[in-house]
Parts: sequence; structure tokens; C-alpha cells
Amino acid sequence: MSMLVIGITGPTGCGKTTLLQQIERRGGYIVDCDALYYALLASKEGAALRQELQTAFPDAFGADGGLRRKALGQLVFGDKARMAQLNEIVFFHVGNAVRARLVRERAAGRRLFAIDAINLFESGLAALCDTTVGVLAGRETRIARIMARDHLSEQAARARIDAQKPDEFYRTGCQVLLTNDTSLEAFRDASRRLLNDITKEETP
Repeated sequence: MSMLVIGITGPTGCGKTTLLQQIERRGGYIVDCDALYYALLASKEGAALRQELQTAFPDAFGADGGLRRKALGQLVFGDKARMAQLNEIVFFHVGNAVRARLVRERAAGRRLFAIDAINLFESGLAALCDTTVGVLAGRETRIARIMARDHLSEQAARARIDAQKPDEFYRTGCQVLLTNDTSLEAFRDASRRLLNDITKEETP
């Protein structure tokens, strides 16, 4: 049986973790693209990424050669050209790392592979997917979750949401949508049913 590749995306605070846990329960391999980016920065595999970032944004690196994330953010925040430059570098190197893992897991006989990426479409990773799933939630629900998760003020949580793409972007781009506005158990059941439908398998 060939490997099924699922792309999962959605704005921050919508609670994709439950869906990802259901994929793991089925033996799926998950690539968290945010975590992969930071892992690459700290590993030999990401040497080319670090070098390209250091060339493009030298002021974002400390004397020890380490990336200063806040400094990088300050360099690109509000500067569309610099943000586009950063995204081009990151999307290229993270994309290559995702593809390497996809090839490896397919060769190993893995049947389910998930790409968790807030920039699934912008990065081009959606093209690798057999189906794309958008996870959405109401604005106030998201604000409460972000405040609790990241220890932010309500104002900061609202600003973070306002800086992201609207729900309509995911509604028009994703093949499947899940709404995570109710209880954890209800969303777990919805995630299970969705995966049953996608994989054509019944899992209790």
C-alpha cells in the first residue's frame, strides 16, 4: 500500500495537537515544520540554512554564531521585502528536509505521513500532499488558548491573531476543514472520523 501524505494547517490557537495525536496513534510519521526549522538551526543537517541566514541577516547572529531569534524578528517585522527574503530561505531548506524525511519514510514502508505547517501553501509543501486539512476555531476561543499557552496578555493575543491570515484563506485553500470549537473529546472524535474517511480504515 502506498503512503498517504496529509498536510495540516491553520492559524495559531486552533488546536491541531489532538488531530496530530490521532495520526500518531495510527503509526503515522509527523513533521512539525516549526520544530524542524529550529532543529535544523542546531544541527549539522542545517549548516547550509544557518550559513544562508547569516549571510542575509548578519545582525541576527551573536558572537558565538548562534541565531538571536528576537533580533531576526526585529529585522523583518514590518519589512515585506526582508520577510519575503527570510521566507524564501527558510521554505527552501525546511522543504528539502521535509522531502528527505518523506523519501526515507516511504522507503521504510510507512503508510501515513503528516506535514504540520502554518505556511503549508506558501512554502509549496501542499504540493506533496494527497489531501490538505485546515483546523479552525472561533476568534475568542483562539485568544483564550493563546493567552493560556503562551502566557500572553489579551491585547498581545489579539495582535498575534490579527497578524495572521484570515480563516477564509484556509477555507478556500484546504480540501477538508475541521472546527475545534467544542470539547476536547468532541474534537478527538471528529479527528478520528476524518482520519477513518481519509485512510479508509476504522480505528476505535
